[in-house]
Amino acid sequence: MTIGSEEELEKLKAAGRLVARTLKAMGEALEPGITTKELDQLGRKMLEDAGARSAPELSYDFPGATCISVGPDVAHGIPGDRRVEAGDLINIDVSAELDGFFADTGASFAVPPVAPRIDKLCRDGRRAMWAGIRAVRPGAPLNAIGKSIETFADRNGYSLVRNLASHGVGKSLHEEPTELATWYEPHDKRRITEGLVFTIEPFLSLGADWVDEMEDGWTLRPPGQEPTVQYEHTLVATRRGPLVLTLAE
Repeated sequence: MTIGSEEELEKLKAAGRLVARTLKAMGEALEPGITTKELDQLGRKMLEDAGARSAPELSYDFPGATCISVGPDVAHGIPGDRRVEAGDLINIDVSAELDGFFADTGASFAVPPVAPRIDKLCRDGRRAMWAGIRAVRPGAPLNAIGKSIETFADRNGYSLVRNLASHGVGKSLHEEPTELATWYEPHDKRRITEGLVFTIEPFLSLGADWVDEMEDGWTLRPPGQEPTVQYEHTLVATRRGPLVLTLAE
């Protein structure tokens, strides 16, 4: 969507703060022994207590309030009875509808003890996302975002998953601009317009450039099971630059 009023912006900010706080609480609750279902129930309660609805449930009938993926799975993992173990790499994606507006955020968490290469992968996953965010300004090409992310990945020896992309968000969970590449796509001639609301969510990997859908019809995993992280913010392009909506504070 493109923001048309201050009221719309304030509602998007409220939705963004809620999903950010929910993600933060779920990340802080991660410890060996907790099940992904228990973690999801924590997220559901926070959303519902605030009057929000789970976006994946609402939009796609997803079997959970949040997506929780335990490595080597990287996205769309279904919460269940699996217990978190020391050393796990876990991605949590939280998106919700609040008062008619949607926001979407996600992050990867490494459960201690953490191998040095995984710790670095997590740090660099955040840096890759922010490299893309810093490229946002009205009038700039949309593919400048992916170009910045790919430059960072190449410089630091990582690959990017290329069948998962960022997307527009606001009045629905997924809307225009669709298929917003987090790698350089030279044929994409679209431009960033003032007030445009969208996500930036690169999947940075130690070798994977593709994910396959598992038999459950949801979970996504690299064929070679390479460690992969995702970090995601919802933002709006303003004359002053990117305004990140999914910050907990």
